[in-house]
Amino acid sequence: MEKLRFVAATNNPGKLREIREILASIGAECLSLKEAGIVCDAEETGKTFAQNAYIKAKAVFDLCGLPTIADDSGLCVGALDGGPGVYTARYAGPECDSEKNIDKLLGALDGLKETSERRARFVSAVCALFPDGRTVRACGVVEGYIGFERLGGGGFGYDPIFRLPDDIGFAELTEERKNAISHRGRAIRKLAFKLRGIKRLRGLEFDK
Repeated sequence: MEKLRFVAATNNPGKLREIREILASIGAECLSLKEAGIVCDAEETGKTFAQNAYIKAKAVFDLCGLPTIADDSGLCVGALDGGPGVYTARYAGPECDSEKNIDKLLGALDGLKETSERRARFVSAVCALFPDGRTVRACGVVEGYIGFERLGGGGFGYDPIFRLPDDIGFAELTEERKNAISHRGRAIRKLAFKLRGIKRLRGLEFDK
């Protein structure tokens, strides 16, 4: 019986590494797009993280026909009615970068002095597609709030202004600690738990 092998629908090496490490815990392997000989940059037209994760997984699956895994994630701020949400990466415009996104977000929350008014969450939706038509999904969330200034030298994206309830910032955590509690890590671990329960998928099986 062939070992379960996924193609990861991402060009982000950090995401790929995290997905590989967690899937390895259930005896599954994960190929990068380059290793699978695929060039794909799906247009994320979904209105939710789950829809975008499916769109990305389906685009790669249609090219290779192999089990495919994708995630979509972002930041949701209560005071902004859940925004920037699916527009997290391009919040400040199509040509923006992380610094511009942070500046816009801090500006949007200017005047909100209480941490309770600045509550936010990082959300990750993960989707796995299989040749037998099966779709397996999972979601991970990290609760916190948006700080008043950039703190810490680690992380990326909005990490310098995202703070956990115990007032520790994402950018102040070690990479190991952040990965252990991250929204994406939680989503992939939930997915792995579901996959472990499936045991066998038409000629594919886990070796653990």
